[in-house]
Amino acid sequence: MSSNFRVDVITLFPPLFESWLQQGVVSRAVERGIVEINLVNLRPFGIGRHQITDDYPFGGGPGMVLKPEPLYAAVESLELGEDVPVILMSPRGRRFDQQVAAGLATLDRLVLIAGHYEGVDQRVIDELVTDELSIGDYVLSSGELAAMVVCDCVARLLPGALAEGSAADESFSQGLLEYPQYTRPATFRGTEVPPVLLSGHHGEVEKWRRERALELTRERRPDLLPPEPKTGERTPE
Repeated sequence: MSSNFRVDVITLFPPLFESWLQQGVVSRAVERGIVEINLVNLRPFGIGRHQITDDYPFGGGPGMVLKPEPLYAAVESLELGEDVPVILMSPRGRRFDQQVAAGLATLDRLVLIAGHYEGVDQRVIDELVTDELSIGDYVLSSGELAAMVVCDCVARLLPGALAEGSAADESFSQGLLEYPQYTRPATFRGTEVPPVLLSGHHGEVEKWRRERALELTRERRPDLLPPEPKTGERTPE
């Protein structure tokens, strides 16, 4: 069965993906032919008998830098079309969020480069990479972790990956954090489920969920909400 969406991940450590690809939403999406995750081992594209993929930085300094030759060879082996984005996972990249994920989910294919060590040769970024993404303001030892995050987030947005409507109310899907969820039993250790959720009144349930989502967002992530209008300023209709 052919896949509708393909991600090529260029990585020095393909085994890191094995367990992740064997369970969960992405695994099921792969089995259904919704997405294809193609792991490209960077090592065979390394230089010389020892397949070297990194070297010391010019100008000195700690750590190693991924060499340009192996990365170029790995990307060129994929024979990409002109419109396929080549994305480097990097702490210097633009912030990856739900909106960016939704944009990527509209594509047919993308390439992710899992960065390592002190980074990659700048010529790769200037000439080969079309975008850089960061999953947060922190530094990881493995770009593979960031690549998994992007793959997982995008894959769950593809049609058929989740039950219909499952992603619509999740955190960030509508600019808000998700409302609280409850399941059986209705009473647990003296704490009861909010009565409105047991009422069967769908309109009241939706109102409660909306109010709780706004309340949580205002408390924990006020940056997600539009600024409050200043005194005397009309609220846009």
